[in-house]
Amino acid sequence: MKLSYDSKYDLLYIRFGKARKVINKPVNAEITLDLDRQGRLVGIEILSASRHIDLSSILPIKHDKNSAAR
Repeated sequence: MKLSYDSKYDLLYIRFGKARKVINKPVNAEITLDLDRQGRLVGIEILSASRHIDLSSILPIKHDKNSAAR
């Protein structure tokens, strides 16, 4: 999983996988799901992210190298 945040546009993208081509499925005016050809979720785009998510709880992301080894 990879998180990308654009503070200029308050846009958060959560990537779960990769696909050559995605199908966009709007949930509402500010949230869109990206699906691959098999219908698997590969990403979520959230506009006005700070209104939907407490960004301070996920940004900046800290990675503990030791947790991957456990």
